[in-house]
Amino acid sequence: MSAPARPETELVLDFEDVGIGDVPRVGGKNASLGELTRHLLAAGVAVPEGFATTSPAYRLYVEANGIGGSLSTLLAAFRAGQASLSQTGSAVRELFLSGSFPERLTTAITSSYRRLAERLGQDAPAVAVRSSATAEDLPEASFAGQQETFLNVTGERALLDACRRCFASLFTDRAISYRELRGIDHLDVALSIGVQRMVRSDLAGSGVMFTLDTESGFPRVVEISAAWGLGETVVQGSVNPDAYEVFSPLLAEPGLRPIIGKAAGAKERKLVFARSGSGTRLLQTSRRERESFVLDDDEILTLARWAVAVQEHYGRPMDMEWAKDGLTGELFMVQARPETVQARRSASAFQIHHLTGMGPVLARGAAIGDAIASGEACVISDPSEIGSFRDGAVLVTTMTDPDWVPIMKRASGIVTDHGGPTSHAAIVSRELGVPAVVGTVHGTAAITDGEPVTVSCAQGAEGLVLGGLIPFTVEEADTGALPETRTRIMVNLADPSAAFRWWRLPAAGVGLARMEFIISNLIRVHPMALVHPERVADPADREAIAELTRGYADPTEYFVDRLATGIAKIAAPFHPGPAIVRLSDFKTNEYANLLGGAAFEEAEENPMLGFRGASRYHDDRYREGFALECRALKKAREELGFANVVVMVPFCRTPAEADAVLAAMAEHGLARGEKGLKVYMMCEIPSNVVLAEQFAERFDGFSIGSNDLTQLVLGVDRDSERLAALFDEREEAVTVMIAEAIRKAHASGIPIGICGQGPSNHPDFAEFLVGERIDSISLNPDSFLRTVPIIAAAEGGAEGDEGGAHHP
Repeated sequence: MSAPARPETELVLDFEDVGIGDVPRVGGKNASLGELTRHLLAAGVAVPEGFATTSPAYRLYVEANGIGGSLSTLLAAFRAGQASLSQTGSAVRELFLSGSFPERLTTAITSSYRRLAERLGQDAPAVAVRSSATAEDLPEASFAGQQETFLNVTGERALLDACRRCFASLFTDRAISYRELRGIDHLDVALSIGVQRMVRSDLAGSGVMFTLDTESGFPRVVEISAAWGLGETVVQGSVNPDAYEVFSPLLAEPGLRPIIGKAAGAKERKLVFARSGSGTRLLQTSRRERESFVLDDDEILTLARWAVAVQEHYGRPMDMEWAKDGLTGELFMVQARPETVQARRSASAFQIHHLTGMGPVLARGAAIGDAIASGEACVISDPSEIGSFRDGAVLVTTMTDPDWVPIMKRASGIVTDHGGPTSHAAIVSRELGVPAVVGTVHGTAAITDGEPVTVSCAQGAEGLVLGGLIPFTVEEADTGALPETRTRIMVNLADPSAAFRWWRLPAAGVGLARMEFIISNLIRVHPMALVHPERVADPADREAIAELTRGYADPTEYFVDRLATGIAKIAAPFHPGPAIVRLSDFKTNEYANLLGGAAFEEAEENPMLGFRGASRYHDDRYREGFALECRALKKAREELGFANVVVMVPFCRTPAEADAVLAAMAEHGLARGEKGLKVYMMCEIPSNVVLAEQFAERFDGFSIGSNDLTQLVLGVDRDSERLAALFDEREEAVTVMIAEAIRKAHASGIPIGICGQGPSNHPDFAEFLVGERIDSISLNPDSFLRTVPIIAAAEGGAEGDEGGAHHP
């Protein structure tokens, strides 16, 4: 909505008088600040006070200094190939920097600055001076820092000088290049200047946030990055920031705190105000700052609520900047613009990249995108070395800023030492569709110039840089073409960091989330080693555990927090559909490999048939560890709000053991039936089938574990390479047991599904399950698209039958 009509001669407008319809006059950035100020204060969103110069002000400056004719001549020479980009940019900027302000414009700016000073009760307040081009922050184009920002500007003379430099920055080399690429006429663009109260985030922190997952496009999460000091370090990618994720649909629920991701970044540096006068300086952070979170949970939730309010107002995904004032403790929204990368992607069509080989891991970092690329590494430290960059090479550097864009466009992949998922390198890589691994810390040292490398972002949140040209395949996928099914189709998920990438699949929920995968990937510590650290004898394990749990007064809280958020991230993509989380089913040899695990695990001849699954949970050797699992599940369900989590008990040998496990769960606040809690059982032991009616009295559903059931029916060790040819869940003895389990479950009135590998690996096995009228089939995500049509065909194309469709 635009502000009321005003004379075109107006040179300066307060933010309160500007709306989103004023982009032609004040640019996207300032129009958005005005929109926030006018319409979102009621939602609690705080915006620093300020004003904006208008496009007539820019054109007045151009006219008063006679810039127009020379500007046209210089740009024409550039287009004709008579001058380089660098020569043209330098000459045009000098036209602006050598100009002077006409008296009318000087008066308009200084008068507005004085009024701002009166509002703030200061003689010469420090302000941020930001450029806002009239063609930036549009839904179809992200200008990603093409123009300049000047921080901690104090006094009228310094303000006018910053404004002059802002005008000149409309013609930085990168801005000229970008407009050429987008087909935007340079003479049609004007520049507005936003002058805004300087929030003292140099004494606290700042960062950026998005109303979706920037990698997968998952639309129901707020992603927040945070670092100490001024926010330019996060935007530029010169630091690895904290990363927080909040599940937005649950934000409005009273009492819930749906923070589903919280990772501390290295935050090696911070940008602060200069000791005297205007300007800034870059400092090293202290160890305490590097190890501490910038935001507490209440602040994370406040920012997430603001982000949702902004998205609801604009009606589209948003990219925002925020800052915290270290003097007052107040949070502020300092920028909001449309998100431009994921918004252009189809909600149903996507590509799935698969590595078909492996090489040595040279570097790890945050994955940007979900693609794979390979080529020769080109290690360069400065954009002035652009001449040495080879088209199609993998760019390896410390960090990027807008000056790097011409090189980034020519790269097959990008690797940086610094930066997080919201850094400049990440934003531009997404827009260009180039896979990148950012924040590797030592990538430039570990990768040799000219070395063949593969950049893989197909694993989830962690990106890998592999030595060699590793082969890979690309699968084109479109969920919109999938048929409906009577059988409920779910997905198996293991890695929380990769869970969001599958949100486009029309799954009815998560049929299996293996808790032990979360523990081994995210936690890495044996739970009993956290309960009884005194029993851990290995000094290396003790040191590693101390490092992982740093910041936790009680080390067990590390386990509970990490496990709870891991469960929540897996439960989020298909919420409110069920997420069936299987209690830990480590074998003794697997538990022993966790940090501190050797002190609590005895060697067994056959761990597959040993101390695993349900037998652990009520045993004194693991009872305290199981209590931590229950605390994490309770937190995920009741504090984070994921009541869609269903708990599943694995390897439960007898009804008496089932009773013992249910009693232990109830003791720790997870009583079946209370607060909607459902408890399922893995049907994976012959006794589970033989006594199915008795188990059905104790559980709300069954899920067939075809791997263990096949092992125990056929007497084949599933880990034995020599017997691999005999291991087949399609053997008649196994299918007879499965058919019997389905029949008995239905007779007892409880649902039964399958979560083993069989349906994903063997289409004929999926057809058999459909013929037996199984209620649900849980597939591996990468087999979902090819297996659903097989299931639909096996059902005879039935639609609308009882049991529901495959989508939520």
